[in-house]
Amino acid sequence: MAVPTYASPLERVWHYAYLVICGLIFFFLIAPIVVIIPLSFNAEPYFTFTEKMRSFDPEGYSLRWYRSLLTFGMQNPDATGAAFWADAWANAKWVNAAKNSIIIGFFSTILATVLGTLAALGLSRPEMPFRRIIMATLISPMIVPLIITATGMFFFYSNPCELLGLFGLPTSCGRLAGTYLGVILAHATLGIPFVIITVTATLVGFDQSLNRAAASLGANPRTTFFRVTMPLILPGVISGALFAFVTSFDEVVAVLFIAGPDQQTIPRQMWNGIREQISPAILAVATLLVVFSIALLTTVELLRRRSERIRGVTPH
Repeated sequence: MAVPTYASPLERVWHYAYLVICGLIFFFLIAPIVVIIPLSFNAEPYFTFTEKMRSFDPEGYSLRWYRSLLTFGMQNPDATGAAFWADAWANAKWVNAAKNSIIIGFFSTILATVLGTLAALGLSRPEMPFRRIIMATLISPMIVPLIITATGMFFFYSNPCELLGLFGLPTSCGRLAGTYLGVILAHATLGIPFVIITVTATLVGFDQSLNRAAASLGANPRTTFFRVTMPLILPGVISGALFAFVTSFDEVVAVLFIAGPDQQTIPRQMWNGIREQISPAILAVATLLVVFSIALLTTVELLRRRSERIRGVTPH
């Protein structure tokens, strides 16, 4: 934004100082993320810039760590063609971790989106009793330290029917810990608060008279929801779903407590890689996750602008 022509010299100095301060803060926040991108192309197994990299020697750069994401854990990494891809799909640890992250993230996002949207719709109604208490309870997984939440999930999922013993009912109904269902439920629990917050923010500008108008024209509640309410709050629902998916995709603490050996996700595989074998392949994964996050944030921003246009607000 340009400085107004009537600004005093002191105001001009503060304007440019403000820009410099904002730039320094932005650099401080983004530098640790940006620095891992060139390091992921290091030809040597180091986490530092080598002499060849600093001199921009092509021999100092390589895609070997990106290839290792496909070959690590393969039975025959020297195979070619269809045999290579079949072996990578079945045995490569990073590939299996990516498959688990996508499967768990997909189903947990659907569950979190459905439950979070329903909760937001209920909490948006003025006649809803104990709204503040219910809202605080539903978003508590977002506020309570994750280690506490994960510990509670572990003991509950180890025997989810144990609480039934308080009512004299059988207390054995199988374990959720160490299963895909348990991890999906845990990730959905952590993603629901994000859906509630985004959908609730969208409903703040929602005109309830539209629902009453639809009802006066003979539409039943189901038709009113899918034809009137849902199209208007859809940007908020999609934004909440994206945040829930990112939360699931990035979660490691709950996975460490609840997941079994078969539920290795990308964050847990990175954790294992740091503990067992430090390799720049972790930087390659981090770079791919940064690109993935940028794509999701761009989508969220586009949805926000679309929501503002629908509600007649000029996007800034």
